Amino acid sequence: MKNKKLFLGIIIILFLSLFLILVTSNVKKTKLNDFQPVSENNKINFIKIGDKKIKVELATTEKEQARGLSGRNGLVEDTGMLFIFDKIAKYSFWMKEMNFPIDMIWISEDLHIVYIKNNAQPASYPEDFTPSTDAKYVLEINAGFSEKNNLTVGNFVQFSP
Repeated sequence: MKNKKLFLGIIIILFLSLFLILVTSNVKKTKLNDFQPVSENNKINFIKIGDKKIKVELATTEKEQARGLSGRNGLVEDTGMLFIFDKIAKYSFWMKEMNFPIDMIWISEDLHIVYIKNNAQPASYPEDFTPSTDAKYVLEINAGFSEKNNLTVGNFVQFSP
């Protein structure tokens, strides 16, 4: 009799534990805000640096990254291109076939600015620009944006779907 009660008690505890695990794993976590780091499950449409929100086009494939903003005539204000790389590294950028100046902002995996190239000019090609620190992302935006918005190395960047 004692063994049956003990066995039944253990079964009930296991069942309740399993139930609690299942219930809590399906609870949607509350976000502090809409901005979050990149994951495989979310798409980035905006970047926020300080108080400024930037609509971004993504460059995730080698072909998109090789082309970048080359051949375009310009960018609409507060828009840019975000390059998302598979690995963390020191990515070099140049101004091949560019028709307008841009700011290039290298961003670490933990979403901090690690390097800024202000006002990169089309005439600078074939010079390339390379940070001394590894990055996971690079944002290309209209020239003057970084200075106008007082961006500096160390600023936190947020991504949003």
